Amino acid sequence: MLKVKNVLVSQPKPETEKSPYFDLSADCKVKIDFRPFIHLEGVAGKEFRQQRINFLDFSAVIFTSRNAIDYYFKTAEEARVSIPDDMKYFCISESTAFYLQKYIVYRKRKIFHGEQTFADLIKVLKKHSKDNKFLLPCSDILRQTIPDLLIENSIDYQCVNLYKTVCSDLSDLSDVNYDVLVFFSPSGIKSLYQNFPDFKQNNTRIAVFGPTTAKAAEDAGLNIDIAAPKPESPSMTKALELYIKKANKNGKKK
Repeated sequence: MLKVKNVLVSQPKPETEKSPYFDLSADCKVKIDFRPFIHLEGVAGKEFRQQRINFLDFSAVIFTSRNAIDYYFKTAEEARVSIPDDMKYFCISESTAFYLQKYIVYRKRKIFHGEQTFADLIKVLKKHSKDNKFLLPCSDILRQTIPDLLIENSIDYQCVNLYKTVCSDLSDLSDVNYDVLVFFSPSGIKSLYQNFPDFKQNNTRIAVFGPTTAKAAEDAGLNIDIAAPKPESPSMTKALELYIKKANKNGKKK
């Protein structure tokens, strides 16, 4: 096991100084850089029109993220669609619901939310499913469990693809010669090889969050050294902490 001096996290730098990544950096005395490997882009107007979706054909909207909210109202504005005041909004969590305040007068609208998971939200949707037709704004990458749950519970819904995940241009990075690279999605793995097609893992440790990211890394021929969530490491920062402390106590220098 080699010592760890630097880490690259394939996400934007946290906006708050209270991020656990900064605590990790100080506690373990390692340098942590941040660089998003992927970003979101709205679909082109032509692509949206080809889906033949009229926002006004739906009495309710399901939001699974803040990104979905942003692109829903952005697309409505670009299409010159005025969203009626009696539109109902169903959000995956309370924090996502509060984000609606960016676009609407919150207290005057019909807004419902689940606890945190889509399974929680299904319970709320079922109570209102009889008289509503739901629109689900989403990206090009939608977890299959979401439509499966909607169909299983006889929810009258339709998806509309309003944004997509694309690989970021990482040409400003001279290389990715870090002791640890941290990934959170299969798209991040894809971006790594799109930007650095000759990338060789060598002594670089790979950290992944979630089973789909782990599978993408393995399919790309990468060896996974750090994985989360696990019982002993429910977060990525905890998984990194456990590994780095062990490596830097017992490991060798390069």
